[in-house]
Amino acid sequence: MASKPPFTIHHATAPTDISSIRNLFTSYVSWLAIDLTFQNFAQELASLPGLYGPPTGCLLLAVLESGEAVGCVALRPLPSKPPPPPANPMPISASSLYPSQEKREGVKEKERRTCEVKRLFLTPASRGLGIGRALVEAVIAEAEKLGYEEMKLDTLPRMVGAMKLYESVGFVETEGYYETPLEGTVFYKKELV
Repeated sequence: MASKPPFTIHHATAPTDISSIRNLFTSYVSWLAIDLTFQNFAQELASLPGLYGPPTGCLLLAVLESGEAVGCVALRPLPSKPPPPPANPMPISASSLYPSQEKREGVKEKERRTCEVKRLFLTPASRGLGIGRALVEAVIAEAEKLGYEEMKLDTLPRMVGAMKLYESVGFVETEGYYETPLEGTVFYKKELV
């Protein structure tokens, strides 16, 4: 008989959970030793749950039996990239901003529902207990429940353990999906069923 893991994972919705998430996010950025101003990190912290809130996102919190919050991961919708501007721009009109029904129906390629995994973090003392894998598996399950078709994330080359974990659950390297000043950023995606 399998023993119960020494931790639980739940949705961070209560004020105490949000406070724990805020503390873990702050520890994550300290651990990274990178300025995340380009990601509007201060605003993200101040507005939690923000884009990670229901119905299109979630914050997951890993808690030890003792009640100590030791890990987290976040999920948010990732908007599709806006189309490039036309080579010969025409004056803007209501009809160009809001195409007719006929033009909308003529679109062949359906926009994929894509989400982004952010802020996977475990306190150093809680690593090696399977919590990271459990958080990643839980956030994948949440994305599927929310109807997403694709997940994306980014990481840094020095995070070898995280990269191995992502690859072990089906993430594959992909092209960058946003501009970043962090040299060497590695981008991943995973198709969902």
